[in-house]
Amino acid sequence: MKIIVCIKQVPDPQASSTGTTVDSEAKKVIMPQGTPPVMNPYDENALEAALKIKDLQGATVTVISAGKNLAKPVLRKAIASGADDLILLDDPAFDKLDSYATAHLLAAAIQQVGEYDLILCGRQAADTDAGQVGSGIAEILKLPGVTAACKVEPVDGKLAIERVVSDGIEEVEAPIPAVITVSSEIGELRYPGVKEIMAAQRVPITVRKAQDLEIDISQLKKPSLVNLAAPLGRTAECQYIECETPEEAGTDLAIKVRKAQLL
Repeated sequence: MKIIVCIKQVPDPQASSTGTTVDSEAKKVIMPQGTPPVMNPYDENALEAALKIKDLQGATVTVISAGKNLAKPVLRKAIASGADDLILLDDPAFDKLDSYATAHLLAAAIQQVGEYDLILCGRQAADTDAGQVGSGIAEILKLPGVTAACKVEPVDGKLAIERVVSDGIEEVEAPIPAVITVSSEIGELRYPGVKEIMAAQRVPITVRKAQDLEIDISQLKKPSLVNLAAPLGRTAECQYIECETPEEAGTDLAIKVRKAQLL
């Protein structure tokens, strides 16, 4: 199989939020100095799904990432983990695109790759939580799309997929090729060893600019942000209930909660 995995570079969601500010005039979030970029965790899940297929039946895995001033050492993690090729769409024109423009950009790059059997994306990005790019790629390329997959397995020329729904797991079948967004339930990305990390540094990376993709840059419209503000803080009030027994405390708590119309 030939698998394409779309990966986004995001600020580390595990980094401390202390020092993060919102510039309402410039309409942007300012992260603390030194906040490292990382591979989007949901996209790591998508890469792990691709590598599981590669382990089972063999596959070539091509990773594509788009943005401005992408950190190559961060994205080389995909190669160290087991991907075969890394394509970076790196151009000032690719900065701060909305989901629609990002889907167009990635679809153009995928078409240049040529043949493929499966396109995998994370179910959403850790910085925006929009969850729209994968479905957008499917629409642009006119391919079947399945979201929130926790298992993807090629069977008899088709894809057997388990997807996460509100009340359990849904089993679906999709033809090949298809676009699938992957959820965290599929498992964390395997951790590469020192040998694999060192070898990944020697693997050549393909970098493409806007002119290399032969697309109309005017299609890559950036969103018009109306307003951006930090959430208002709220002071919490705490009341202590003093009673002689737990039963009395529970009764008193229930009365107070009802009087406050919280139930």
